[in-house]
Amino acid sequence: MENGQVVIRKRGADRFRGGHLWVYKSDILSHKDAPPGGIVSVRDERGAVLGKAFYSSQSQIALRFIARGDAKIDEPFFQKRLDQADRLRERLGIDPLLSRRIYSEGDLLPGLIVDRYGDRLVVQSLTQGADALQPLVIKMLIERYQPRSILLRNDSRVRELEGLELKQERIGDPLPDMLIVDEDGKKMAVSLTAGQKTGSYLDQRDNHRAARRYARGRALDAFAYSGGFAVQISEVCESVEAVDMSADALEFARRNAQRNDLKNIQCIEANAFDFLRDRHQEGVRYDTIILDPPAFAKNKESLEGALRGYKEINNRAMRLLRPSGILITCSCSHHVNEGIFAEMLADAAKDAGCWTRVIERRIQSADHPVLLAVPETLYLKCFILEILS
Repeated sequence: MENGQVVIRKRGADRFRGGHLWVYKSDILSHKDAPPGGIVSVRDERGAVLGKAFYSSQSQIALRFIARGDAKIDEPFFQKRLDQADRLRERLGIDPLLSRRIYSEGDLLPGLIVDRYGDRLVVQSLTQGADALQPLVIKMLIERYQPRSILLRNDSRVRELEGLELKQERIGDPLPDMLIVDEDGKKMAVSLTAGQKTGSYLDQRDNHRAARRYARGRALDAFAYSGGFAVQISEVCESVEAVDMSADALEFARRNAQRNDLKNIQCIEANAFDFLRDRHQEGVRYDTIILDPPAFAKNKESLEGALRGYKEINNRAMRLLRPSGILITCSCSHHVNEGIFAEMLADAAKDAGCWTRVIERRIQSADHPVLLAVPETLYLKCFILEILS
């Protein structure tokens, strides 16, 4: 299963010894017999074996480590990785039927995503290494979970950086247009083939629960998508306005509200920026506002513009909240780290003329584990704030 040897510069070796899994193309000195997507032995300039890694012939991230030292890489090795991932989720009490079972670098399987929706699995192979491993992964997943079907949702544009084709394939039974899953007692419709990510925002599940603890009164769920936050908070609120500019997403939200017999959710098709501005001009006030926008910063070059967007929506939300109102605000932009996000929120509060008290600082759900020395594994930030006049 192993093939080839790569020698890396001191800078790349130091990065690995510091705990990171990535080595960039600029730090490769030689890559003898290393095939695209192959598992290679990695050495430093002195010849010392560092570990085993997936090799990419296309990406700027040329190596993604999967093991330290001279470990034997075979099927039992990958079975052990899957065992470790399952044990972690069992220890954390994560729903075995609705969760991310493999989270790429967070589970030491770079480029591999496996999500479980009941008896259906969605698999993403985002790198050459994960793509080459796909047949073995499918075999192991069938043995482990006995799914009715597996959707190979390899249509993420990230694959283009690896020179990989964008496509979807299915193994097993046909998939329904809408799959109904149970999220904490709420029936939610997801589309595995066309929905965001692999069908739904599994990474927000823990934050949905937190929102339910704090939400009250008149609530606004901006960027509502299919109503994940709105449905979970509806029973503790007088009313919920679910706003999204996508008519298709709102139709999912509307059906999810009806499916759970929630009559206090109003779905509104609108641009969230415009909606927040208009509500402020109308003098409307809320007790709870949730902001969960898409990633504004796709890369470092877009960071400045992204921060302006984040500040605008958060400033408007703060102005719309009554004293002691709750703002639950998120960013899934990796390039906006927690410190930058906090500074932006402080600036937004200053311009809104209010104080903000931090109730909680949160991240993605626990089935998306974070490696301490790999900051890229922590991408979702969620602040729960109390607005003080």
